[in-house]
Amino acid sequence: MIKNIVLDMGNVLLSFDPYLILNQVCETDEEKQLIFSNLFESEEWIMGDRGEITNEERYDLVKKRIPESMHEKLKECVLHWDIFMEPIAGAKEFIRQCKGEGMKVYVLSNACNKFFEYFPKHYDLDSFDGIIVSSKVRLIKPDVRIYELLCSTYGLKPQECLFVDDRLENVEAARKIGIHAVVFEGDYQVVKDALEKIKG
Repeated sequence: MIKNIVLDMGNVLLSFDPYLILNQVCETDEEKQLIFSNLFESEEWIMGDRGEITNEERYDLVKKRIPESMHEKLKECVLHWDIFMEPIAGAKEFIRQCKGEGMKVYVLSNACNKFFEYFPKHYDLDSFDGIIVSSKVRLIKPDVRIYELLCSTYGLKPQECLFVDDRLENVEAARKIGIHAVVFEGDYQVVKDALEKIKG
């Protein structure tokens, strides 16, 4: 029996597309690709999610690889990449449905220290029964320890949880400890169908 729904944040609860900020601040495709690869695909991005550095500290590290003429554009991307994030269609309705059926709802997200700045702008934190953010706990998906921490923190039984994430490796890691899990591809009806199938 599923008693708990565990949701990823990026592209499950909130849309995340770095090119929206890149398109706003950059003038050429070359500039966009340079900042994209050196910021959003960088080790510094992962370090932020692991809580080893703050989002703001990413700038001083990444700018060493970026031409000085682009430093202001880089800073804009570092400080404001979250401005285009919006709730995913169907997410709030799904949460209300789950809560209405007596299930508890949790967030398990790889995110830097900015999480508690942007997330509450879109979702009422009281809508969730618990939130685990990687940068706060110094663990990052798909490390199975972050799923174990979620369960131990909130007293959850893995077999009573359904985890929803847009990345296959994170879903597979959850399954390793017995959590039911589904890959999110933009359609909450698929999640509802999976939930019904598990309920049997």
